[in-house]
Amino acid sequence: MASAFAHAFVAVAMGKAFRNEVLRWRELCLGAFCSALPDLDVIGFLFGIEYGDLWGHRGMTHSLLFAVLLAGILVALWYRDKPAVAMAGLLFYFFLCTASHGLLDALTDGGLGVAFFSPFDTTRYFFPVRPVLVSPIGVSEFFSEYGVHVLANEALWIWLPSLLLFALLRIIQRLWSVKA
Repeated sequence: MASAFAHAFVAVAMGKAFRNEVLRWRELCLGAFCSALPDLDVIGFLFGIEYGDLWGHRGMTHSLLFAVLLAGILVALWYRDKPAVAMAGLLFYFFLCTASHGLLDALTDGGLGVAFFSPFDTTRYFFPVRPVLVSPIGVSEFFSEYGVHVLANEALWIWLPSLLLFALLRIIQRLWSVKA
């Protein structure tokens, strides 16, 4: 898995990439929460749930269905009074934030892969290119020499591309608004 820092960074970068009155800091923080939430499946280890099980690590909570359901629940709970267009935008943002978790994990060099299509297909997938070092599970292991290597690797493969994409989208928006 990528670190919680990388997941949250991608969610905030996605939210800030577009100028939008609906995506305020509350929504960006909620997006960051959505991006890290799938890794709560690691508590299943305490209850005897195996890594490769449906509810195991990188299983159901890393699926696209989970991303849709989580986004729908959040919008229904806190944003039902918003106009339909705003609700749709928030649904899409929260979905992207949650789904980005599995996408980043599929770029890592460890684990069993990501069950993107659970519960319909429990096959675990990786991308053909996997440059991201897998982050250690557990806080104590993260704050180690290996944890520093993970952060440096994520800076290169996740944070830098996110910043570059953010900058590119902002430049395109400025050029578009000049023409309009």
